[in-house]
Amino acid sequence: MAAEQRLCLSREEIAELTRAHTRAKQLAFLRRNGIRHYVDNAGWPVVTVAAVEGQTGRASTPKPAWNPNKAA
Repeated sequence: MAAEQRLCLSREEIAELTRAHTRAKQLAFLRRNGIRHYVDNAGWPVVTVAAVEGQTGRASTPKPAWNPNKAA
């Protein structure tokens, strides 16, 4: 059976990540640590799995090498 892909962490996982059980403390932790999140209609933080695991879902393209345009 294929592994199930999840989009967001559960409330229990967010509580474990932040080590807080209240909305305000969870939100404060996420903001303080720069973890991307949004707030649902009930006021609870929602964190995507990609925000925690660092997956972008896109193939990264290498940056081109820098070449000066100054004539020497």
